Amino acid sequence: MSSHSLPASVKVPHFLGQGRIGVIEKAVPEPGPGQLLLQVKANALCGSERGQFYNGTEVTPGHEASGIVVAAGPNTHTPVGTPGVVFLMDYCGECRNCRLGLTNVCLDKRGDMGFNRDGGYGVYELVSESVFFPVDADIPMTEATLLLDIMGTNSHAIRRARLVHPDPQSMVVAGAGPIGLGMLAMAKIRFGQDFPVVVVDLSPYRLQLAETLGGLPVDLNHRSLAQGMQDHGLQEADLAMDTSGKGAARQACMAVLAKRGVLVCIGHGEGLSLTVSPDLIAGERAVMGSEYFCYDELAENLELLRSHLPALQPIITHRFGVEDIQAAFELFFEGQTGKVIIEQ
Repeated sequence: MSSHSLPASVKVPHFLGQGRIGVIEKAVPEPGPGQLLLQVKANALCGSERGQFYNGTEVTPGHEASGIVVAAGPNTHTPVGTPGVVFLMDYCGECRNCRLGLTNVCLDKRGDMGFNRDGGYGVYELVSESVFFPVDADIPMTEATLLLDIMGTNSHAIRRARLVHPDPQSMVVAGAGPIGLGMLAMAKIRFGQDFPVVVVDLSPYRLQLAETLGGLPVDLNHRSLAQGMQDHGLQEADLAMDTSGKGAARQACMAVLAKRGVLVCIGHGEGLSLTVSPDLIAGERAVMGSEYFCYDELAENLELLRSHLPALQPIITHRFGVEDIQAAFELFFEGQTGKVIIEQ
């Protein structure tokens, strides 16, 4: 099924490099077998796009998209008019990991939306039907993007941590960017409003936002993580979630981990140094990575979004039209925002 009212081409943002975004004309693709064409309604900015903003790319970025199906290729089952969100990874669905539902670690991945496939800052986005997740029409398209990096990535990291620590009593979050704020919100949803979550950052704006979401802020401009935890009446933490990707942050998290504590590395970036016997063996601590999330986790997160929307909405602090995408990225990388959304 295809719509003949679609234009042949549209103007889309073109990331030129050196922090500049221009405009380029691109053809509107026709969906092939198993593919859907979406009209994008919203796409959230992400720190992982820093390289595209400063180095440039021929691909149209954007990997946190929501939109509406406007054309469907052969062998698809999703009706035109269906709203939904796009899973980042075009997974194969057939490898050993995909058969277990572990689509985030697919062994034969076909692409990453917005990184090597045109993504959600364009007017239209061509996707495999398997990576499209329908949402109900009463969920606003901007808020639907929360299902992706904010809820999905953080819920998955919590799930990973609980594999080895089922009864956490406290958490440290390194980094109060959108992922860190999302981790704070998901910890409160998963463990209760009284669950203590210490959030560390250098940005007063983001720390204040974390405090409004129920976090215990520690400003690293004035004190260390350990000192800040003591200020909040905590000596150690069961879970430490590094969303910053900074080696110093990971080291500080390791230093405050309780026995049986788990450090989950979510932010890509720098390294971590361990002395195995005291750091890991003696206290049975664990260090693990957590990459994005599994497609099948979207259904549970949709129910959580529906029941906790007021708690999650404050993470979205700025909304821009696509014509203002340059200003949106500049503001975002200054660190004076929560989640920033491009709306179309």
